[in-house]
Amino acid sequence: MASSAIDVAIVGGGPAGLAVAIDAARRGLCVHLFERREEGADKACGEGVMPRGVEVLESLGVRARLASAACASFSGIRYVDADGTRAEGQLPESGLAVRRVELVRAMAERAREVGAEVHHDCGLLSYRRANGSMLLQTEHDQLAARVLVAADGLSSRLRREEGLDVACLRPRRFGLRQHFRRAPWTRSVEVHLSKDVEAYVTPVSSDCVGVAFLWTDTERGRAPNRARERDPQLTPEARWRKLLCEFPQLAPLLESGPPCSKIRGAGPLERAARARTSDRFALVGDAAGYVDAITGDGISLSLLSAAALTRILPDALVRGADRDTLAPYEREAARLFRRYAATTRAVLSIIRRPRLRRGSLLFLRRFPAVFDFILSKSLSR
Repeated sequence: MASSAIDVAIVGGGPAGLAVAIDAARRGLCVHLFERREEGADKACGEGVMPRGVEVLESLGVRARLASAACASFSGIRYVDADGTRAEGQLPESGLAVRRVELVRAMAERAREVGAEVHHDCGLLSYRRANGSMLLQTEHDQLAARVLVAADGLSSRLRREEGLDVACLRPRRFGLRQHFRRAPWTRSVEVHLSKDVEAYVTPVSSDCVGVAFLWTDTERGRAPNRARERDPQLTPEARWRKLLCEFPQLAPLLESGPPCSKIRGAGPLERAARARTSDRFALVGDAAGYVDAITGDGISLSLLSAAALTRILPDALVRGADRDTLAPYEREAARLFRRYAATTRAVLSIIRRPRLRRGSLLFLRRFPAVFDFILSKSLSR
């Protein structure tokens, strides 16, 4: 590729980066997206999209590209305690469960269709500001962009290099995810609760369920991470078996279906940014901040934040795309994140206290309309 000038350079080919690419290209901007991994690469993800996120996928022209056999609608959220106590709330509209690889494939196809250039196996090596542009050095080319969008995930290198990273001091949380070839047993996303561990079960298609374990690192400070990682008992497979033992109600449901994906891990989950924008630069998706996967709002938050950015991008570029012109995105993304973070931290606070957790589930089971109301006020609407 020859040196060129573009409007928007996006680093990261997940749902957030691709949503920006699609909408920015539809608005007439010249867009290039760079993803360091190969096309079709898998990644740990809860794979549930709440109703407002589904609306964004429909508006982007992505929902229609998802084959019915590769996704499934879900109607509610069900919490199941270790003693069998459960409560279930209904969403105001259906959510969508879909394998992340299928969602990203459909979004990449749509991005190319509307004119965005999507480059896989092409990471960003460095960038600098000069002459009113971002000068980028990728693995294949040099180019200038009027704005750089960082959608490079939880461990965002660009968030750190831009000086926007903030240390998170709360207990660290981690996740593992795998899929099983069997028919879902419910149209709800299930969250099984145990001491320091949760199992998040998503019906991703008519013959497949995704299971993600989320846990708190209670061993922090007892031994260096590298020493624990060398322990053969802490391989992903061994960790998975150990975590599954925490859920005697869930294990039999998975025995009839063989695993159909590799175990993928993520974490620490909580990340924070002191700001989401600087001159000619914006963070979007998990790179802009994340709390936890327990409420299933992650993909929806990424899609809504991407939409907030692309709405203001054309005007911001005309006016220089400095921090002041990107401020409307900063405010809207902060508002969305506050709502998500408040709900997520409230849920985490409750589930970490067994007596409070059981009492809350009993209350919600007795008054399901309250649960429905809580879901209607989250990012689900």
